[in-house]
Amino acid sequence: MATALVIENDPTDDARRLGEWLTEAGLELWVVRPHAGDELPADLEGYAALVVLGGDQQAYPLPDGAPWFPAVEGLLRKAVRYRVPTLAVCLGAQLLATAHAGLVERSPSGPEIGPGVVGRRDAAENDTLFRYVPLIPDVLQWHADEITELPRGATLLAASTRYPHQAFRLGDRAWGLQFHIECDAAMIADWATDSAQLAELGYDPELVVAACASVLPDVEEVWQPFAARFAALALGELDDSTTRRGLPLLGH
Repeated sequence: MATALVIENDPTDDARRLGEWLTEAGLELWVVRPHAGDELPADLEGYAALVVLGGDQQAYPLPDGAPWFPAVEGLLRKAVRYRVPTLAVCLGAQLLATAHAGLVERSPSGPEIGPGVVGRRDAAENDTLFRYVPLIPDVLQWHADEITELPRGATLLAASTRYPHQAFRLGDRAWGLQFHIECDAAMIADWATDSAQLAELGYDPELVVAACASVLPDVEEVWQPFAARFAALALGELDDSTTRRGLPLLGH
């Protein structure tokens, strides 16, 4: 069975529903928890895919980040170089960007928290995974940092008014999502408990949890098939020639 390496950066942000969708689609998950002392592999040999999850840390140089982030960034670079299917979520997407000379900063727009929508960009029409995503899909947001500069050669796939870099692709098999697709209501409730960000925004935690829970069926409707397509790509069951034909000419 094909195995995806899943890097869990924070105990409060595990693979949850995304993990269920990937295993239902035929991928076995090998979860590594560096926050708990697990050692990251030196390379991706033997893995059919890489998934990097979110967390409460920042994708900045230490001391704001975590001591294992350089190793994660190294694996992300190897994944892009060797065309290992990669899915990076929220903090994971920010690390995918910084690993390739993109820029992540505290967002001048302030935290983005709760249910929302993003707008699919025209380039998504030629993307292996995003071409089937609706024009304005539902997502869940929970971040205070943002990717202010995408890496050179990245393809922007989704945007929003206040946070323009919501989803992007590097190469033909690595995707970064600024938003969350893995959450269930219990995870959101955990995040909302004593949240400094909610207090900063003046949001009622119970109302935020209820609002997020109400859109979970809509999130699943869009992103469960997306996850299944990612798994199919990792399993060699999905033709990605459309994306490869639409790749930018790097170095020009």
